[in-house]
Amino acid sequence: MSPTPTALERLVNPAGLPTLGLELPLDNDWGHSRLRADRAAGRPFGVPDLTRHTELARLADTLGFAALWVRDVPLYDPEQFGDAGSVFEAFTHLGNLAAVTERAVLGTGAIVLPLRQPLLVAKAAATVDVLSGGRFVLGLASGDRPVEYPLFGEDFETRGATFRKGVDILREAWATRASGRGMSLPDLGPGAGRHLEVLPKPTGRSVPIAIAGHAQQSAEWIARNADASLNYPRPLGALRLKTREWQQLTAGAPKPYLTPMQLDLTEDPAAAATAIRLGLRTGREALIEHLREMGALGVGHVSFNLRPGDRPVEEVLGELAETVLPHFPAPGLAPAAEADPVTAL
Repeated sequence: MSPTPTALERLVNPAGLPTLGLELPLDNDWGHSRLRADRAAGRPFGVPDLTRHTELARLADTLGFAALWVRDVPLYDPEQFGDAGSVFEAFTHLGNLAAVTERAVLGTGAIVLPLRQPLLVAKAAATVDVLSGGRFVLGLASGDRPVEYPLFGEDFETRGATFRKGVDILREAWATRASGRGMSLPDLGPGAGRHLEVLPKPTGRSVPIAIAGHAQQSAEWIARNADASLNYPRPLGALRLKTREWQQLTAGAPKPYLTPMQLDLTEDPAAAATAIRLGLRTGREALIEHLREMGALGVGHVSFNLRPGDRPVEEVLGELAETVLPHFPAPGLAPAAEADPVTAL
C-alpha cells in the first residue's frame, strides 16, 4: 500500500501543471455591481457576505478544487486597508472547514505569526492537521499592518526576529521525542527534563509550513526553513525570475512554489486576458493558457480569489470545474467535470 500523500504532495502535480485552489471568502464583493449595491445600502467596503460560507466550501470541495485558503486579518481597518479578509478567526474557521470538507487541502494565507503566541499556534495548527486527516498547510507571514502591532504588545520594526523565533518554537513543539524527554526551549525557561509537550502531534513529522512573501527574511533563510514558498502574484516575466531563484535555492531538495491570484472570469470564454490588481480579468481559454505558462515556470499551485468578479460565485465555480480543472488535475482527486454545482449544494 502506497503511503498517504502529505498536504503539500496533494498540491503538486508531477506532470508540472499547477493544481488549482480557492481563497476564501467565496464572494464577489469587489465586483462593480456589488460595490454599487453596497454603497447604495451603506454597507462597508471589504466585508464579504458569509451567509453561505459552509455551502460554498462544500461545493468547492465536491467540485474538485485542490485547496481552500483562509486569510488572517486580526483587525478590520477600513481607513488604511479596507479589507476584512476571511473575517472569521482563522483556526476556528479551519476547524469548521475540516468538518465540512473531505478532499481539499486547507491552508492559511497567511497567519501573522508575530501577533500570536507560537505555542498556541503550534497547538491550533496540529489540531487542524489531525482533524482534517493531514490536509493542512500552515502559511505564515510577518504581517504588514503597523497599526496592529502595539495593540498586541509587539514591535512592528522587530517583527522579522520575532518571526524567526516563532518558527523555531513551532518546529520544536511539533517534534516527536524519545520517551522521557520534552520540549527544549531554553529562551522560554523549560528544558527537556521538564517533559512539557504540545499535543496533539501532527499526522506527519511536522505541519508543513509555507512562508508568505519575504516575511522580513532572506531568501536563503526561507529556502532552509520553509517547506514551500507562498508568494505574491506577478506578471510572467517577473514570475520567471522569482521561480528561478526559488529553484536554485532549493535545488538540493525541491520545494513547491505556491501563489494566489485574483480572478475575474468573464462570461465570454474567448475574452483576452488583461491585468487587474494582483491577477487577471480573462475568459477561460486565455486563463488555461496562462496557467500552463505558470506551470512551465515552476508554479505548483494557484489559488483563485474571486472577489473582483461580478458573476455569481457558484456560476464561476461551476465553469472552472467543468472547463478548467480537468486541464490541471490534483493528485488523488478524481476529475470534477461530472459534478453538478446545483445538486452539489
